[in-house]
Amino acid sequence: MKRSSSQRAALAGRRAAMGLVVLVLLVAGAWSSWNTAHHIVLAKGRDHGTVTVTGCGEETCTASYEPDAVSRERPRVSLDASVAAREGDRFPVVVKPGTDAVVRTGLPGFLHAWVPLGGAMVLAAFVVGGGLRMARTAWGVGTAGAALLVATFVAL
Repeated sequence: MKRSSSQRAALAGRRAAMGLVVLVLLVAGAWSSWNTAHHIVLAKGRDHGTVTVTGCGEETCTASYEPDAVSRERPRVSLDASVAAREGDRFPVVVKPGTDAVVRTGLPGFLHAWVPLGGAMVLAAFVVGGGLRMARTAWGVGTAGAALLVATFVAL
């Protein structure tokens, strides 16, 4: 079956629009993830230590901070309550420069930082499969995103 030039243009336009949606989803997920992940990935020269969670509110938890040998002491630090922290939990952290806020390090912290990208990958998989009609690619992107989310759940 031959397609007219207007049908080919409409198909190309749809593919371009869907590709742009996928690109925006993945860039937004990566950008959101990098906001936390860069503290873990580029942690050289930052204060490192171990926290013991002393209490949690709705959005943040407070913790006592035990610095490593080269980091400075802090009386109290805060962290996001979403890092699966309960009162009494101990884990390694890196301090965000210029603040008393900390980010969990190690594999659990690294995976948790990339959760927004994992969610974006799952969402993008639906657009890749339905909008771009690329089923194999959609399964790959969706499976990779879901694997990241499950690995984070297991690690935390």
